[in-house]
Amino acid sequence: MKVVLAGESWIVTETHYKGFDTAMLNRYEDFFADPFFAALKNQGIDLIYYPNHLAQTQFPETVEELKPYDAVILSDIGSNTLLLDPEMQFKGVKKGNRLLAIQEYVRQGGGLMMCGGYLSFAGLENKARYAMTPIADVLPVEMLNWDDRMEHPEGVVPVVTQADHPVLQGVDQGVWPPFLGYNKIMAKQAADEIATIDGDTFMAAWDYGQGRSFAFASDLAPHWGSKAFLEWESYETLFANIIKWLAKEI
Repeated sequence: MKVVLAGESWIVTETHYKGFDTAMLNRYEDFFADPFFAALKNQGIDLIYYPNHLAQTQFPETVEELKPYDAVILSDIGSNTLLLDPEMQFKGVKKGNRLLAIQEYVRQGGGLMMCGGYLSFAGLENKARYAMTPIADVLPVEMLNWDDRMEHPEGVVPVVTQADHPVLQGVDQGVWPPFLGYNKIMAKQAADEIATIDGDTFMAAWDYGQGRSFAFASDLAPHWGSKAFLEWESYETLFANIIKWLAKEI
């Protein structure tokens, strides 16, 4: 299987004050998602990765460009990054609408998963704003049109509500590890709500056209993905199952 993932990266700018003097430090980071990348590799899933700064200009623009992939994963990447190509924004050059392309890709048989984060679903201050895009029609959940973060530094544990769903094959059916937050979403009436978290939807899935889509309300990496979750024995199995389900392998 071959999947494409966009997001899960950031650039840090810091000012270090050292008495009279200051030093500006900059660095690129994407290492938080390493456990996810390793899980897919261990399962023989070929991952093509577009970090945020590259997705803005290099992520596929058309259905034909997406067709080689069994699934698309959007994780902590706002809709603006996929919509506002600099060549279009600053030079007035018409570009493909990537979100419309993803919608049609799924309709024609592809798979889409969105994982939670500060720039997923609605996100921090609604900056992800997917509720106002074609992705809202594709996903199996209703999204808010304002800041949807549910912060739980004390930890909150998902509850499985559909234990026989294929994505839970081989997944520990005991108590799940805690999460430190999630995006508040609600499964659509026709969708399968697979798990809840503090009364909200945690995982949901449905068929869309000839394809499938999946919503995972929390983070696949820190900070919402707790250390216990990243080290959970079922972490690899769960995400591999989700991708296999999207690809109609299970």
